Amino acid sequence: MNLANTKAELDTILDNLNPQNFIDNDPISIPHRFKTKEDIEISAFFAAILAWGQRKTIINNANKLMHWMGEEPHRFMLEHSDDELKQFEKFVHRTFNSTDVLYFIEVLKHWYTSGHSLEDYFVGDTMKDKLSNFHISFFDNDFVSDRTRKHIANPAKNSSAKRLNMYLRWMVRGKGRPERESAQCELDFLDFGIWHSIKPSELKCPLDVHVQRAAFHFGLLTRKQQDWKAVEELSANLLELDPIDPIKYDLALFKWSEGKMD
Repeated sequence: MNLANTKAELDTILDNLNPQNFIDNDPISIPHRFKTKEDIEISAFFAAILAWGQRKTIINNANKLMHWMGEEPHRFMLEHSDDELKQFEKFVHRTFNSTDVLYFIEVLKHWYTSGHSLEDYFVGDTMKDKLSNFHISFFDNDFVSDRTRKHIANPAKNSSAKRLNMYLRWMVRGKGRPERESAQCELDFLDFGIWHSIKPSELKCPLDVHVQRAAFHFGLLTRKQQDWKAVEELSANLLELDPIDPIKYDLALFKWSEGKMD
């Protein structure tokens, strides 16, 4: 792999990326509808968890959840009544159903009424630790079903944790970063940068079939399995391309692969 050539090619893709057009057609459009940190991180969490399958269906179902939350997800977590929960009993997105969404709401209700946020539970020395500890905290209840546990990945079991890594990219990199105030570019306005307990350089690349295909093409990945070891290999190579904001190249890899499928 020629790092200079790879970086030049990926930077060209990013330079030609239209952030607003990307937002409009991606699940990240859900949190972009909101203004407060709490509404953004809650809506983004649900959008990320639903992010498998066709993007149009993901966006439609995430919008449905936001509508049922009265377009105020943070207020809903703090104040919802039992009657307001009944409409969620008919929710289905692939294998994520009412049992799962009601459990998620119950956990978030407890966290936010206790004065915490989602950010507080991504803790640990490494990103693998942060994601694994989040999984442990999220399911630290006697009433959780085994089927619901499957909807939050755990890299301790060698999962690639694609959706959680994507969620963290949304929350950590981008326009809200204090170090970006004097050096913002158009691409920064795609992600939110509202969480500061994690550095952008710590992020791991969301790995799916599209990103994997592009990573193979650019020589950034050799491992065939879509697992945590592959995520670490790819992310380490992206860190060589940009030691400050490596996971911006997730966008370039995705767009390259998408272009090859057109």
